[in-house]
Amino acid sequence: MSKILFILASSLAALTASPAAAAPQNPAVRTVAYADLDLSSAAGRTRLDRRISAAVRAVCGEASPADLRGLHEIRACRAEASARVAEARPGAIVFAGTR
Repeated sequence: MSKILFILASSLAALTASPAAAAPQNPAVRTVAYADLDLSSAAGRTRLDRRISAAVRAVCGEASPADLRGLHEIRACRAEASARVAEARPGAIVFAGTR
């Protein structure tokens, strides 16, 4: 059975496109699967954290180093997404230990 950990979307939608663009009609969503990881081990949790970081970067996108406003918006998006995921992560680890 495939388990899904996080879907990053909704309030992040306004920050997912390039900063100069209007908010997208369909927010960017990334799913982080963890069924193949042993979350009881430090190595498994490290791999999960790497997958989460990659998903956050994918959802929030990139900005040109010359675009200071865009860089600020990307940082804010990543901070918000990371905070939301941090709330759900412990529950996923506990759930994985009970399967």
